[in-house]
Amino acid sequence: MNVAEFKASITEQAPPADLPAPLAALWWDAKGDWAQAHAQVDALESVDGMAVHAYLHRKQGSASNADYWYQRAGRNFQRPTLDAEWTALVAGLLAKSANA
Repeated sequence: MNVAEFKASITEQAPPADLPAPLAALWWDAKGDWAQAHAQVDALESVDGMAVHAYLHRKQGSASNADYWYQRAGRNFQRPTLDAEWTALVAGLLAKSANA
């Protein structure tokens, strides 16, 4: 799956069944369901889960909580637009899952 296919899948009722939790969270976020997106990564202790968790708290407007999760994910956050960050996360996670 590539980014365009991922974006096209957002018209469906549910994310593709084989999506890892961080990608499923970004899928729900794109659907406008922040709570469902957050539930996907809230308990994840993976770097990818923490990076998506940070993005979601940034989008929520909770900068200090986002900064905490960016630090846990080992990311030096440069503050791109939310759309640019979402796309970069999706592209990176899709590339990772394709190589797994």
